[in-house]
Amino acid sequence: MDSKSLTMSHVATIVILGLLFLQAAECRVENSKDAVTYSAINCRKHSALLTDFGAVGDGKTLNTKAFKDAVDKLSQYASDGGAQLIVPPGNWLTGSFNLTSHFTLFLHKDAVILGSQDESEWPLLPALPSYGQGREAPGGRLSSLIFGTNLTDVVITGNNGTIDGQGAPWWDKFKKGLLKVTRPYLVDIMYSNQIQISNLTFRNSPSWHIHPIYSSNITIQGLTILAPVTVPNTDGIDPDSCSQTRIEDCYIVSGDDCIAVKSGWDQHGIKFRMPTKHLVIRRLTCISPKSATVALGSEMSGGIRDVRVEDVTAINTESSIRVKTSVGRGAYVKDIYVRRLTLNTMKFVFWMTGAYGSHPGEGFDPKALPVIQNINYREVVAENVTMPAQLDGIASDPFKGICISNVSISLTEKPKKLLWNCTDVEGVTSNVTPKACDSLPEQQKPIDCAFPEDKLAIEGVKLTTCSA
Repeated sequence: MDSKSLTMSHVATIVILGLLFLQAAECRVENSKDAVTYSAINCRKHSALLTDFGAVGDGKTLNTKAFKDAVDKLSQYASDGGAQLIVPPGNWLTGSFNLTSHFTLFLHKDAVILGSQDESEWPLLPALPSYGQGREAPGGRLSSLIFGTNLTDVVITGNNGTIDGQGAPWWDKFKKGLLKVTRPYLVDIMYSNQIQISNLTFRNSPSWHIHPIYSSNITIQGLTILAPVTVPNTDGIDPDSCSQTRIEDCYIVSGDDCIAVKSGWDQHGIKFRMPTKHLVIRRLTCISPKSATVALGSEMSGGIRDVRVEDVTAINTESSIRVKTSVGRGAYVKDIYVRRLTLNTMKFVFWMTGAYGSHPGEGFDPKALPVIQNINYREVVAENVTMPAQLDGIASDPFKGICISNVSISLTEKPKKLLWNCTDVEGVTSNVTPKACDSLPEQQKPIDCAFPEDKLAIEGVKLTTCSA
């Protein structure tokens, strides 16, 4: 056999052995007596273990290459039933890595993905077009730990495995003003469709934890998100310029908003024109002493509409469903529906502000006034409250169509002297205790504030049972 034929023979042998190796991994996983079942938008035909790609789960060995190699290898099955990457028990240290389409990342219950504390493991990305610069600094932003863009059909799930950002060094640098870029998030999915993030614990992100942006058809379920309540900007879940999103059955402890609904920043968001719309949030439990249970804004310059929040519990949290905006934001927050809140130990039950400030430089248009209208709250029980409401619209741009019904608020031992502080707002109340401000007069005939009876399309998405 000549040398050329010998070389081709060797190549063919290597390819065949590689495929047999991957198939063996698939059979071993699928037929394992230790296989577990999980719910997902789609199951996968192919499967592999992270250890098949040389990963070491000792918490010290850097596995960035193993994660990247695994995703790259499994991406070839996107058109053949998709693939899942199983992260087995262990502590898997890694830097940032990207996902692929028709792909599942599955973490076993004793699996922990650890974010590297080496800044060089987090690539620098350009600013988001709807923000114009990094959210925390003009110098852009660092890639999230788990990143994806222009994807279809992506699942990040497990049986309560953990993704830990090990954010303490980032928090310290941020506090000392040492960062020239925006801190990374744990999950950032862009320009994508059919996303599921479920049944995992996320903790200690350098900044926000979960950030879907410019995406649609998103299911987020059963997450536990934990961050120190003293660290700013550690938001739990931030749907940003997204449509058809369902967030349910999550428990969040944060130093910032448990959920923050966004859609771009001032002139950049106005130009990009992509709203967040058709969002349902239900069965959320939040602890955030310095921020909101659900914040609408402050970056809302693409618009926010048709948000439905129900069956929420907040404990030791600054406010419930808060509207945050400012002159220069433009766009709107409208058609917001909230019901069945149970609140305990709150600074404010209702809080809206039209003077949040925080602009990306001086280029914003002071004539770009936000429209805030049709904001509905009903069936709220709150205990140990310092102040029922702080509602501040904009003098030339009042917040309109506020409706509050069937609300019972009991006060702390030392409440504010002025219980309802209302300026530049218009609306009505019904069966609210203590009595609201004159801007929100009590209706003589009892009413229920609106809550839609129809279902969003995302609520009709059914999950199927898969195995790992």
